[in-house]
Amino acid sequence: MLDKTSKTAILYRMVMDKHTCPYGLKAKDLLERQGYAVDDRWLTTREQTDAFKTEHGVQTTPQTFIDGVRIGGYDELRGHLGKTVRDPKAVTYRPVIAVFAVTALMALATSYAVYGTVFTVRAAEWFIAFSMAVLAILKLQNIESFSTMFLNYDLLAKRWVRYSYIYPFAEAGAGILMIAGALNSISIPVALFIGTIGAVSVFKAVYVDKRELKCACVGGDSNVPLGFVSLTENVMMVAMAIWMLVMILTGTNIGHAM
Repeated sequence: MLDKTSKTAILYRMVMDKHTCPYGLKAKDLLERQGYAVDDRWLTTREQTDAFKTEHGVQTTPQTFIDGVRIGGYDELRGHLGKTVRDPKAVTYRPVIAVFAVTALMALATSYAVYGTVFTVRAAEWFIAFSMAVLAILKLQNIESFSTMFLNYDLLAKRWVRYSYIYPFAEAGAGILMIAGALNSISIPVALFIGTIGAVSVFKAVYVDKRELKCACVGGDSNVPLGFVSLTENVMMVAMAIWMLVMILTGTNIGHAM
C-alpha cells in the first residue's frame, strides 16, 4: 500500500466573499483525514472560477489533483480513496431508520423525565405517537410532492384526491393528541381509519399487484421503497388506536411503569 502521508494533493475550490463551496470544504477535510498535505488553492471570483473550468475542461468545482493527475470533484475523490459514493437514485431505508431510532429515544427520555424510568407502557405509546408526528412533519415539508407519490398507491386518495392533502394533517393531529393523551374520541378513530386504509393500500400495491414503488411515508422526495416499512407505519397506528380503545373500555391506567 502506498504511503499517503508523503503525498500532496492540490485542491482548487471556490472561496468567495459571499460563498464558500461546501464540497470544497468536504474535499479538504477528507484529504487531510487520509494523510494528505493539501495545497489549498482558492478561486475567489466568478471570473477566476470560470477561467479555471475552461482551462481544465470541467463543469464543477472543487477539483482535486494528486501526483499531477486530475481526480475530479468530491464524489470522484471519495471513489479514488476507496470511500462509498452515494447514489442519489438508490433506494434506502436510512430516513425511516433515523426517524424510528430518534423517536424511540425521545419516548424513553420522556418516560424517564415523567416516571423516573425508561421502561414504561407509556414509553411504547409515546414511541408510536412521536413517530406519527415526525413522519407527518416530513410529509408536510412538501405536501405537493407527498400527495403526488401517495396517489400512486393509496386506494382512498385515488378516489378522492383531496385525501392525499388531508392525510399528513390527520396523522399529525392524531399523533399530537396521543402524545398528550387528550381527546381520545378524535385521535383513536382518526388513527384507526387512516392506518387501516394505508395498510390495505400498501398490502395490495406491494404484495398483491407486485408493484415496485417508492414510499411516501417520509415525504415525497424519498427513495424509501414501498413495502414493509410503510406497512409497519400504518399497522403501528392501527395497533395504537386499538390498544388505547381497549384500555379505555377496561378502565386501565396505561400511564404506569412496567
